Amino acid sequence: MDTQRLILFIVFSFSVLMLWDTWQKDQHPAPVGQVAQEKAGTSQTPSPTALPADAPAKDFGGPLQSGERVKVQTDLIYAEIDTLGGDVRRLELLKHHDTQDKSKNFVLLEDDPKHLYIAQSGLIGNDLPTHKTLFSNAATQYKLAEGANEIQARLTWVGANGVKVDKIFTFRKGSYVVDVAYEINNGSGTRLEPHAYFQLVRNGQPPLGNPKFVSTYTGFAVYTEKDKFNKISFSDIDKNKASYPKQSDDGWVAMVQHYFLSAWLPANQPREYYAKKLGDDLYDAGVILPVGLIEPGSVKKVTVPLYVGPQEQDHLSKVAPGLNLVVDYGILTVISAPLFWVLAFLNKLVHNWGAAIILLTILIKLAFYPLSAKSYRSMAQMRVLGPKLQKLKEQYGDDRQRLHTAMMELYKTEKVNPLGGCLPVVVQIPVFIALYWALLNSVEMRQAPFMLWIHDLSSPDPFYILPIVMGITMIIQTKLNPTPPDPIQAKVMMVMPIAFSVFFFFFPAGLVLYWVVNNTLSIAQQWYVTHGVEQEKVAAKRHGKH
Repeated sequence: MDTQRLILFIVFSFSVLMLWDTWQKDQHPAPVGQVAQEKAGTSQTPSPTALPADAPAKDFGGPLQSGERVKVQTDLIYAEIDTLGGDVRRLELLKHHDTQDKSKNFVLLEDDPKHLYIAQSGLIGNDLPTHKTLFSNAATQYKLAEGANEIQARLTWVGANGVKVDKIFTFRKGSYVVDVAYEINNGSGTRLEPHAYFQLVRNGQPPLGNPKFVSTYTGFAVYTEKDKFNKISFSDIDKNKASYPKQSDDGWVAMVQHYFLSAWLPANQPREYYAKKLGDDLYDAGVILPVGLIEPGSVKKVTVPLYVGPQEQDHLSKVAPGLNLVVDYGILTVISAPLFWVLAFLNKLVHNWGAAIILLTILIKLAFYPLSAKSYRSMAQMRVLGPKLQKLKEQYGDDRQRLHTAMMELYKTEKVNPLGGCLPVVVQIPVFIALYWALLNSVEMRQAPFMLWIHDLSSPDPFYILPIVMGITMIIQTKLNPTPPDPIQAKVMMVMPIAFSVFFFFFPAGLVLYWVVNNTLSIAQQWYVTHGVEQEKVAAKRHGKH
């Protein structure tokens, strides 16, 4: 096997590993503990009190209806709450721009039929209000006052039996967490024992502007301390194959998409998780909590925080245990997470994510310098042997057995290992893939400018300059490698840089920047090592003459 075949093998291996990692991220097998419990038909987690027969949380109830809109604005969020059910029907993130029109705010929740994605909640039992019940409102506009730390929007429902329910939304300064509370005043003559449900409703369409040529997850997720992070894809719900813990006394339920998420985050208490199909291309996932016994004349309150915002890794773990796991790096998380930590540290020093990517690439290159040098030295030795290998091929023609034997003798005589360039490169492949996922899944890269024409490291280069430069660096690397004796291999190696450049036209600029810098450093190192080997060969010839 010559060096060019090794390079093709490495490129193929790299592609297979990326596909495998993507497939692993999408398959989300159930945790071992959960599977064992399902097979045994038992669960160690406590169950909530049995639900009433009529559980409206399990029924969307046909087309979405509307009441009056209550608008709330803080320094980070603009929200619209519908008085019908108290649904959060629209939520804009004021510090994040729209993917396609940067003059607009990014809209995460909306009741557009083409991209339906809303947060609902309600009460179950005792004829209490659900997400289909009309509330009254005292005001239609709320705005966080300067110097204030929080603001509340209150909706009210009064039943015929004297029960009063206030649905209270609490927004805080500098926070993407909204507390959604039910305050139940039992003015009736009978005790109440309701449950509360909190759910996210979404259609199965990917977000607008979602990357087309890279794999990102859009779907539900459930986390518990015991079973950890469980994805619930729309396709699994369609096939009735969704696997996740149904009952627990901790955890959260979320809707995850590229860069952003929403999640209901109840406090530790018994709860039931559910996910189901509501209709054609419409799904929901949520959690049901027991409110407890409410005697006549008494008041009880249940509160569940709702996080609606970006997947900022520094903050998610502080919001709720395990919430940082929505930033999913797949099977290489153990490498990707530290790489992103270093990248974030470098960004704090230089205040530019593009410059941080360059510095991180240099650090990785320095870390692998000894391995890379060994690989390039092996390639350089094969390059020096190129003329001799060509002569052997001309001498033995199509007699592959004799040609192979002669090549092995030549390698032995010249003390060259034809496989010496393979292992050092293969060892680095997991790091490259891990950095790929770290850059791809970091919301911090979204719309982060670099310099000149690169205004968004998460979007493709608008003028394709970086992919073209990357193609040029690959051509230079090809010239530095030993020339393949096989004409077909030589043509493949020449076409590969062009194919990769076109492929990278659609990749985020931050990823292409990494490859450009990595290739440039590789060219410098490979030239230095190759030049050294060639000089050694010249010196050896001179020494032999004397």
